[in-house]
Formats: sequence, structure tokens, C-alpha cells
Amino acid sequence: MASQDWLDKDFYAVLGVGKDADEGEIKKAYRKLAKQYHPDRNEGDDAAEQKFKDIGEAQAVLSDPEQRREYDAIRSMAGGGARFTAGGQGGGAGFEDIFSAFGGGGGGSRMRYSSGGGSPFAGGGGGEPDLEDIMSMFGGGAAGFGGQGAGFRAPRGPVKGQDLTARTELSFRDAVEGRTISLSVNGEKVNAKIPAGVKDGQKIRLRGKGAHGDHGAERGDLILTVSVGKHPVYGRDGSNLTIDLPVTFAEAALGATVAVPTLDGSQVKVRIAPGTPSGRVLRLKGRGIVTKAATGDLLAKVQIIVPTELSDTEREAVEVLRDARTDDPRAALTSDATA
Repeated sequence: MASQDWLDKDFYAVLGVGKDADEGEIKKAYRKLAKQYHPDRNEGDDAAEQKFKDIGEAQAVLSDPEQRREYDAIRSMAGGGARFTAGGQGGGAGFEDIFSAFGGGGGGSRMRYSSGGGSPFAGGGGGEPDLEDIMSMFGGGAAGFGGQGAGFRAPRGPVKGQDLTARTELSFRDAVEGRTISLSVNGEKVNAKIPAGVKDGQKIRLRGKGAHGDHGAERGDLILTVSVGKHPVYGRDGSNLTIDLPVTFAEAALGATVAVPTLDGSQVKVRIAPGTPSGRVLRLKGRGIVTKAATGDLLAKVQIIVPTELSDTEREAVEVLRDARTDDPRAALTSDATA
């Protein structure tokens, strides 16, 4: 930030301290306001984000003795809000006005550069004010002008920290339910809140968890890539959980009520209608993944289990059923194949 911009900003007012505030008062005021307006506590609030940046900028200048001295001198010389202009045009305080304040006269005064010592106002050759020495009073020297009428230069404002990247692995359950994890980022322990419903391969931006910025500047963000492990029972389809539900031939043919386990450890009774085929999906409302945006369902896919070993009695029963059924389940398949 060029120091000319300091003329428009009252850093003492931004932090709510007096002009005679000491380092401790400035630090205390900054910490209080930074906590109040931190982006983590005001997500989506553009006004709070700008206020946080203004606070950091004010603290960076007022906590640095050299920058604070320059800031106070420039604001005092310009009356706390006027803007410097080359030649005094545009309604601001011009160079002639500045030097007239030191007894240098009006527009007829001649400025010269000198590398000699002594008073900046004694000069040489007729007692003309020495521009280079006068500028040095404000910490910039003659080179502090940007050329072609630019204002005073000053050190740039505090720079935000860089964004960092990291990876983490979560269990299926932790990804569905969400949790807070601890990471080591550049040797620093960082707590990261993982929202419920995060997907495998998803990238999460954790604001203010990246690299530290300049003194008084906000931290960068941490871009976290999440890998999600498999579950032995459940799968996932968007916000829905999926499960294969084994049923016997008799349950599918005659109908039954069976228990379906849910991810939270409870069980839900579900009705299998008579004649239910293998592959039919039964929907259990609201038993899926719960996020801020939506609540999914639990999709139970019926899988009819065929026994691999039969007792003599069971075999006889199946043979009776076979002999009682005369229809061909592949009749339509055969006719459709020749269409």
C-alpha cells in the first residue's frame, strides 16, 4: 500500500484506540477485533471480511514503530485527510503548500537537491530548502516520490499467507457422519472439521488453515483432498446409503417381515411382499446420509439366497414345487430374441 493511501485511512479509528495508544493497547484492540471479524466466524459475510482486512492493515502499520512514525507525520502534515498532489492541483495539498509551511514561500520558491548535511531548511545558495533532506524527515528521501507526480511510497501492506495442500484418509463411517481431525501441516498441528457426507476424492477448502501471512495478515487456506475407505456392508449413491438384503426363497415367494440394519446401529423392520424378485430395491426414507443440504435414504436391494446344500426333505419339497409349476420362465426371452 502506498503511503499516499494512508491519508484516506484512520488506522486509530479502525482499531478503536487513541493516537497516543501504546503497543500493548494496539495489540489488545487488534486481537479483540480480529477474533470478532475472523472469516471463520463470519462465513459469507463480505463486510466482515473487509473489516478483518482493514484491521490487519491498521495493526501492521501501527505496530511497526517506523511505519507508525511515517503515518503520523504524513497525516499530521496533511491535516489528517488531504491528498498530496504534484504542483498542488486537484484540490489536494501541493508541494508548494507543503514547503510554504516551512517558510519556503509560494510558487516562486526554487527547490534544489543537495547531498550536504546540516539543517534541511538552511540549505546553501540563498537558504533555499533542501528537498532531499526534507523528504528524509519522513523516512523516504527524495527517492520516496514515485516520479511523474506519484505520492509517497511506503512498504506494501501485509500479505496473506499462501494456500497449502494436504491429503487425509477417512473411514466410511467418519466420511458419512463427519468429524474433526488433526493434521500436521508444515510441522504445525491443525484441527480440521470434516463435514458430514464428504465423498471419496473430494477437495475441501479450510479457510485460515494454510500458511501464516505477514504480521497482521490473515492466513492462507488449506486445500484438503479426502480419501474414503470401503465399508463391508454399506455402499453409497449420492446422499443415499445402499445395502444388499439377503432373503430366502420362501420369504421372497410367500412374503415376510425382515430386519434391516442401519449405519447408526439400530434396525428397521421392512415388509417383503409375496413374489418379490431378486434385485428389487426397497427404500427406507431418511435412513441415509444427513447433511445440511439434504437427508438421503437407505436403499435395500433384495438378494434371494439359493441354498447350496439341501436335506432329503428339502429336496423333495423343491421337487414338488418344480413339478407343480408348468410355466416356462424363459418363454418371453426366447420369443423376444427372435424379434
